[in-house]
Amino acid sequence: MNRLVHPIEQESYAILRGQLAARYPDAAGRPPLARAVLERVVHASADLEYAEDLVLPDESVLEQAVAALRADAPVVADVAMVAAGITRRQTLCRITDPRAAELAKETGLTRSAAALRLAAEEAGPGAVYVVGCAPTALFELIERAETYDPLLVLGLPVGFVGAAESKQALRESGLPAVSNVSGKGGSAVAAAALNALLYWEVVA
Repeated sequence: MNRLVHPIEQESYAILRGQLAARYPDAAGRPPLARAVLERVVHASADLEYAEDLVLPDESVLEQAVAALRADAPVVADVAMVAAGITRRQTLCRITDPRAAELAKETGLTRSAAALRLAAEEAGPGAVYVVGCAPTALFELIERAETYDPLLVLGLPVGFVGAAESKQALRESGLPAVSNVSGKGGSAVAAAALNALLYWEVVA
């Protein structure tokens, strides 16, 4: 079922597309799904600089992710704020699970990394991962990528410690991924990137 788009949202997209075209003329030439992800990230952040900062995979990777999501591929989120921003799907997020705190204490992982480990074990291979807050969760995913076998990683954690580094490591890992170069990002941005794929039939 198509999502109803409010007139304010339609107007907002018209404005951002005009501003993107004026400042970053090449943005309009991106393939359709890549452009949809970029536009929704810009819409969530009001930050046109993502036109240069966002790093997107080949269009075929995004097409495969859309197909997998429509076939109910599991979605794993690192924190509750990311999960809350994903408005069309239930997600696996174990940040509030007492087992995450116990695992963190036992292993020395951060709670976010421990929570991602629990969710990944539940999700199995072929899940879509959305990391918008915790670089340590993204490092956990990268280090255990062979075990977790993600279909797509939307790695957009925010911050000054480890955020840019974790995203660089994600790109160097060769995993199919959406990321960005700077320390910018965050829960709203990461959720928006996934929502662009979930809403694709609305904007296509």
